[in-house]
Amino acid sequence: MLRWSINRFCAGEEKRVGTRTVFVGHRPVSETDAYVEQKFCDNRIVSSKYTVWNFLPKNLFEQFRRIANFYFLIIFLVQVIVDTPTSPITSGLPLFFVIIVTAIKQGYEDWLRHRADKEVNKSSVFIVENAKQVKKHSEKIKVGDIVEVKADETFPCDLIFLASSNDDGICYVTTASLDGESNFKTHYAVRDTTGLRTDDDIDSLTATIECEQPQPDLYKFVGRINIYRSNQEPVARSLGPENLLLKGSTLKNTKKIYGVAVYTGMETKMALNYQGKSQKRSAVEKSINAFLIVYLCILVSKATVCTTLKYIWQSNPFNDEPWYNQKTIKERDMFKILRMFTDFLSFMVLFNFIIPVSMYVTVEMQKFLGSFFIAWDKEMYDEEIKEGALVNTSDLNEELGQVEYVFTDKTGTLTENSMKFIECCIDGHKYKDGISEVDGFSHTDGPLKYYGKAEKCREELFLRALCLCHTVQIQEGDNVDGLRINQERRTYIASSPDEIALVKGAKKYGFTFLGHEADYMKVQNQKNEIEKYQLLHVLNFDPVRRRMSVIVKTSTGKFLLFCKGADSSMFPRVQQDEIQQTKVHVERNAMDGYRTLCVAFKELTQEDYKKINDQLSEAKMALQDREEKMARIFDDIETDMHLIGATAVEDRLQEHAAETIEALQTAGMKVWVLTGDKMETAKSTCYASRLFQTNTELLELTTKTMGDSDRKEDRLHELLLEYHKKLLPDFPKNSGKLKRSWTVSQEYGLIIDGSTLSLILNPSQDSSSSNYKSIFLQICLKCTAVLCCRMAPLQKAQIVRMVKNTKGNPITLSIGDGANDVSMILEAHVGIGIKGKEGRQAARNSDYAVPKFMHLRKLLLAHGHLYYVRIAHLVQYFFYKNLCFILPQFLYQFFCGFSQQPLYDAAYLTMYNICFTSLPILAYSLLEQHINIETLTSDPRLYMKISDNAMLQWKPFLYWTFLGAFEGLVFFFGVYFLFQNSSLEDNGKVFGNWTFGTIVFTVLVFTVTLKLALDTRFWTWMNHFVIWGSLAFYVFFSFFWGGIIWPFLKQQRMYFVFAHMVTSVSTWLAIVLLIFISLFPEILLVVFKNAKRKNHQEHPLSSCSLKLPAITAFLGMNKTVPFNLPMLLSYKPMENGYTSEMKLEDAVTNLTQRCHLRIPQMQQL
Repeated sequence: MLRWSINRFCAGEEKRVGTRTVFVGHRPVSETDAYVEQKFCDNRIVSSKYTVWNFLPKNLFEQFRRIANFYFLIIFLVQVIVDTPTSPITSGLPLFFVIIVTAIKQGYEDWLRHRADKEVNKSSVFIVENAKQVKKHSEKIKVGDIVEVKADETFPCDLIFLASSNDDGICYVTTASLDGESNFKTHYAVRDTTGLRTDDDIDSLTATIECEQPQPDLYKFVGRINIYRSNQEPVARSLGPENLLLKGSTLKNTKKIYGVAVYTGMETKMALNYQGKSQKRSAVEKSINAFLIVYLCILVSKATVCTTLKYIWQSNPFNDEPWYNQKTIKERDMFKILRMFTDFLSFMVLFNFIIPVSMYVTVEMQKFLGSFFIAWDKEMYDEEIKEGALVNTSDLNEELGQVEYVFTDKTGTLTENSMKFIECCIDGHKYKDGISEVDGFSHTDGPLKYYGKAEKCREELFLRALCLCHTVQIQEGDNVDGLRINQERRTYIASSPDEIALVKGAKKYGFTFLGHEADYMKVQNQKNEIEKYQLLHVLNFDPVRRRMSVIVKTSTGKFLLFCKGADSSMFPRVQQDEIQQTKVHVERNAMDGYRTLCVAFKELTQEDYKKINDQLSEAKMALQDREEKMARIFDDIETDMHLIGATAVEDRLQEHAAETIEALQTAGMKVWVLTGDKMETAKSTCYASRLFQTNTELLELTTKTMGDSDRKEDRLHELLLEYHKKLLPDFPKNSGKLKRSWTVSQEYGLIIDGSTLSLILNPSQDSSSSNYKSIFLQICLKCTAVLCCRMAPLQKAQIVRMVKNTKGNPITLSIGDGANDVSMILEAHVGIGIKGKEGRQAARNSDYAVPKFMHLRKLLLAHGHLYYVRIAHLVQYFFYKNLCFILPQFLYQFFCGFSQQPLYDAAYLTMYNICFTSLPILAYSLLEQHINIETLTSDPRLYMKISDNAMLQWKPFLYWTFLGAFEGLVFFFGVYFLFQNSSLEDNGKVFGNWTFGTIVFTVLVFTVTLKLALDTRFWTWMNHFVIWGSLAFYVFFSFFWGGIIWPFLKQQRMYFVFAHMVTSVSTWLAIVLLIFISLFPEILLVVFKNAKRKNHQEHPLSSCSLKLPAITAFLGMNKTVPFNLPMLLSYKPMENGYTSEMKLEDAVTNLTQRCHLRIPQMQQL
């Protein structure tokens, strides 16, 4: 009682200790004790970011942390405080437009989160109070409440499972919303509470639950329940993950359950796992920041030059104070330095439009709207699961076009994760496709194959092991959406498809698992007799042990331990003289690409079992370090076993997986496979998927090549130096170009396992060499493909991080389908999740999710390529058009005495980026296809043309900058020479400075818009609408703005200016001529490059078609294979691509290797 008193008085100190105590039903243990309500958090879920009160300050603070927004805020404040030549509206309006649009977007997204939270918090639940059901909102649930949940309902908080409508105290749940796994999981009630199946019964329960404090791991839970009965000693039972029903899970195929709330609200495991992924930044953003710094320097330089020249100009007294503009006393008394600083700020304000603030909004809109094209792609829709691609973040669209390294899982990603039992071996004898009854097994379909026969008792022992050593459950009749196999109205339900395949394999040979009955497992043998085995303990599978075991008691009273697991974890634990005969079959099956498991058993004496049972019971009751204690006991139990045999299960390669890998490699990407499977199985899959070619020389860094020597580090160092020496001479120093080449004389592949990788990444303290990692990394980067087997999830992430942080920071992509792939998906620049059979946790944690591996080809080669080209063009175009815009303003200062006189009207300054030139580039960045999607997908080498951020390097940036400078000079001086005679009409009426600025602005708007029209190669009605519509809107606005006397303007300086301007024929001719002159170099360059390209238009291999008709006939090629692709000026030249010449021998060699041609005719050639 002392413990309860302490807990009662210290309830508010729960967070200081490692456990919490929950009173079931809020009932005290003893009637003499007064119950004091404990202080736990309520059951409200809050996923929103803002509230009504903090939205404005918090959102503004976050937005002004952006450098561009903060810069424009400073400029706006300068315009308000200092007497500047332009109105504060000119910079304030675009800034406020950007801030408001972003705030509306973020506010809407948060409102959706608020609405979702409210929907969850206000949902109805039933709580048992005083033997009656009380309906409440979910947010009203408190820790200790007994909650009733019915079939297909979601658990409102984390519950300890007390009882269900089933007599055996079992319920089935799916955890799709937590880890994405749609397969059924079985949960168990403590046997002392399974009979409490009514409200009256459950209300009579007096118990306390001691458990750990909330922690986010979905698969770990440690606790115990103490049940009190009148006039009896309290009963203590252990609680584990199998007793905990998680919030967000759904009850399936069970009418109802009772549970007691232990974690509520933001302390539930689901809430603790709800955290934003680390922000990933694309390479384009880094380029934008670099370009922004250059333009900031240009801005400061312009302001400095104009300020300096102004005071040089004013050094002449006549220029400083002409007779018509005398200074005031205040101006004469002002300090010269202060005046200079004020003038400098004024020039900064005048030229500040060179920084494109609206570019950030356009980029955000382009990314957000562009991501829908991935989700809408019908070719990436899978009919089997009725789902398409999913975009979880739109910030990395362009990064899909820059991938250099692809890290992929094997099982469920390259393979289907659809297991089929192929064969087994018992005591070294192979059994495949069914053996006749006279040979010992029941007759099944398929050809009979006899491979020798084990003893009858060993055969039956092996099949009983397959029927008993698993966690498969049977659901009668009803269909469920978990993993299942319907057999005589039975559905096998399991968390892993391997287990179902093995149970099905046992049935194929005459032993059928019939399910559970209380604590017993039922098996029907070959003679159709029902055998019952009492299930005493299950030693669950975990990735560290890589095996699972069960302890059962036979009807004759024998205690048996059955164990199955990976060969590497089983062989050290069985009799050594039994290994060899099975090892041969395991290695051969692995070479064939099958997944293998070894099966062993051990007979326990009564004393052995009693000792094991006491140890397990004691460990299960521990609240601290329970898992470590259990692991030590498991390790002691699973020793000195007898090996019976092994199984082989096939996991088929996914459709078009091999073609996809080949396309990625041809596109210049290096593909690495990171898997937990054994080396032989993974190697076979790599050959089948064409990751390794038949001519690939494999370099191995595995336990096998390391040997059993005590100094493994020394042996590792020798191998690393040997491989390094072998690889280095075959590769030129200029590796930057090589990594995007597809004609390497000798291909190398590397195979490494988890234990060797641990030696490399974590060398021992006394290791003589500390540069293992750098040598290993150099070897990896030289290899065309790398296979990492026996990898733990953390090691997968370490591999990705190691490559990601190498010199040059190559863009990495990770793709996987299981929870064990999440770490590498989060680590890579781009994470892709497969919506596979291992669940949806990978898809939920990824940046993009696709139904199958083959969809990666189009995602990268088509969508990635186009997204990158579009956004790169958008960024360069924005800087270009703003330079065109502000350069005439700078030049104008030389002709107005550096008086800070604006060239353009305030309305034009404000609307240029917001209205006149924004929509055409947005439409271009969403719809442009400079090369059609079919060509991009079918010819992966085009991907290399945009590699290494080719279109946002300094060379294309300087090209666009010089183009903008040239056009700005043409605009200004063209109109300047036109105004040599300021009377542009027959009546001698003189045009003024506002007409001058309007003509320059008109030429500017038409030129930059028509420049985009020249760049557009994929015209849609939307392109036509926004391009010609923007020009029409500008003309309409100019007539409208100058056609009315606006009462809120002090000066009506634009009144009738535009209408008067267009009446002059000279003006019309000047506008057309200047537009043509501005665009002429661009047109000339494109024509010249296209003409030059025609000389290299043929496919490199087509030159062989004249000399090698056998090859072209075999491949169905014509004599020439022209590629009529449009020209992008920012494209980089590509070696071994369309413009390079290839030697005849290299072409043939490469062709035979890539196409896997084995015909004598090709070999002779």
